Amino acid sequence: MKQSTALLGEPQRCVHIGDRESDIYELFCTAHDAGTSFLLRTCVDRLAGDGNRTISTEMKQVAVKGLHRIEVRNRKGELSEATLELKWKRIRVLPPISKKKKYPELTLTVIYAQELIPPKGREKIDWKLITNLPVRSRKDTLQMLTWYAMRWKIETFHKILKSGCKVEESKLRTAERLANLISSFCILAWRIFWMTMINRSSPETRPTVALTNTEIHLLDQLIKDKTVQHLSRNSLSTYVVKLARLGGYLARASDPPPGNTVIWRGLSRLVDIELGFLLRSQLLGN
Repeated sequence: MKQSTALLGEPQRCVHIGDRESDIYELFCTAHDAGTSFLLRTCVDRLAGDGNRTISTEMKQVAVKGLHRIEVRNRKGELSEATLELKWKRIRVLPPISKKKKYPELTLTVIYAQELIPPKGREKIDWKLITNLPVRSRKDTLQMLTWYAMRWKIETFHKILKSGCKVEESKLRTAERLANLISSFCILAWRIFWMTMINRSSPETRPTVALTNTEIHLLDQLIKDKTVQHLSRNSLSTYVVKLARLGGYLARASDPPPGNTVIWRGLSRLVDIELGFLLRSQLLGN
């Protein structure tokens, strides 16, 4: 709660990032009035300038200001390179005609990042973003694209909170108790998401980076090693796969790396087993 209060005291630090369902003019004005910033993917071709043209008409007149290459995975996890054309322009954006008496005009920056060549096996990248943040250069534009790309990770984090931790099913009714519960669940959700990602980026790192010695010992007892190379037997990847196997992951040679859901299930089972193990130890010790 103290951190939230401190953040509200510095609204300029807040950036609202959203997909096309967030393309709401009222949201633009609310964020602006609160002194916060927003970066949203736009789907509405709003009136712009003097009202006789739209944003898309304005952007057609803008020359390509740069190219940017990124790596993209399709739904099968296959990696390819995409080249994006970059455009950006500061535009006077008008409110909807039915609401022009209630909401002011805004001067915003529109960013287009569009793929040059239609790819095979996936949808063409066509990002049209709108923001009240300053965008003056290619560097600023790339920062906006990086921030927007983080949206998928943010959504995955919230999916773990809602589907794994089931935070929305809480019966708590006071703000303080809810804040404490959500804070604890955020740590747990972050751990699951972090283990999923680090397993993909640094699979050969040591398992103690993400797991305790007790967890490693229990996984060794619960899940026997499949045929693995000697050098990778004590890697983080080996133990994340064991954890995922507790959650129903089959670990076949053709399977992609385990995702958040099976790791969540596996960690839930491991925690239950670990608590039972500690409880029995205490009882026997007494």
